[in-house]
Amino acid sequence: MDVGEIIILFFSILMCIPTLASITRFDHWWVRGFDFPRIQISCLIIAVIIASVLYYDLSESWHFIAIIILSLSLTYQVVKIFPYTYISKKQVLRFKGSDPGATISVLVSNVLTSNKRSDKLISLVRDRQPDILLTLETDKRWEEELAVLEDEYKYNVKIPKDNLYGMHLYSKLKLEDIKVRYIVQQGIPSIHGYVVLRSGKKVKLHCLHPMPPSPTESETSTNRDAELLMLGRDVDAETQTTLVIGDLNDVAWSRTTKLFLKMSGMMDPRIGRGFFNTFHADYFLLRWPLDHVFHTKDFTLIEIARERNIGSDHFPMYIKLNYEPTAEVINEDTEKPEPEEEDWAEEKIQNADPLQQRIDLNFPRNILTK
Repeated sequence: MDVGEIIILFFSILMCIPTLASITRFDHWWVRGFDFPRIQISCLIIAVIIASVLYYDLSESWHFIAIIILSLSLTYQVVKIFPYTYISKKQVLRFKGSDPGATISVLVSNVLTSNKRSDKLISLVRDRQPDILLTLETDKRWEEELAVLEDEYKYNVKIPKDNLYGMHLYSKLKLEDIKVRYIVQQGIPSIHGYVVLRSGKKVKLHCLHPMPPSPTESETSTNRDAELLMLGRDVDAETQTTLVIGDLNDVAWSRTTKLFLKMSGMMDPRIGRGFFNTFHADYFLLRWPLDHVFHTKDFTLIEIARERNIGSDHFPMYIKLNYEPTAEVINEDTEKPEPEEEDWAEEKIQNADPLQQRIDLNFPRNILTK
């Protein structure tokens, strides 16, 4: 075996590690971290396969075995991300009519606490005019700088924090029965309640920003997974029109987010339309979709876009939907969780020892400022 073969073999083994790690259910941060860069991993595997085909003389049986294993690893990665390519079938149909009373537009923006360019976000909000603005990582300084929006956004929920988990919700539409909850961890809030469309239709709204698995924040993904899966368990998409928005610190194709969608019956409008990678804004080759807007089947899509850079490490995410009850019949059906998946979800929830075992929207008080 010459030096070239050794180098290619080394990278062949290296490129199989992400797939092997993803197949496991270990929740340590470095294992779950392989869920994120599946696009980049797929490109690297392709490069190694090409190098193998060009360099190997295929006289040895292990040459074929190495290429086959790499091809299987690539297949696994591609299957995960394929639904978010343009050639995949769209899950949510596009709205072609005109019904202003039934529309709702949302802008989700992780602002990055240390980012001083609030003017860029304010400019984007004034250009886009979303009905709802959700900001994440917002502290007291950000709250004061965004106060200029409050003439238009009369309904707002303010949770300034210095721990990177501040959250502010601004709405032109009426908000009702809003409650701030700390579902899994103290210091990490979420917002739950109702937004009332111009037609009078009430829509449940959940705003989340769970802690990611990382060496600097959480050694495992357990708490993040538990927060998403508990919401997925308790949302009833069959009977209640619902929106789930936020920076979930998880990619759309991960086991946890896919199971959340199965359990909740929610839909992802990006399926069949593209990746819409929102993080990291500063690194073109290292981006993946962390900011999400999920909805029930009774919405159709008007517009979805990743917005311009506002100085944060996240791009803002914009979506405009139309409430259309008949869409439940024409939108693509969602998958149902298998019994073993439900067992795994419940195990995650119990292991996280969540502070709140159920997400109850029958709230006794309203914390809105008007």
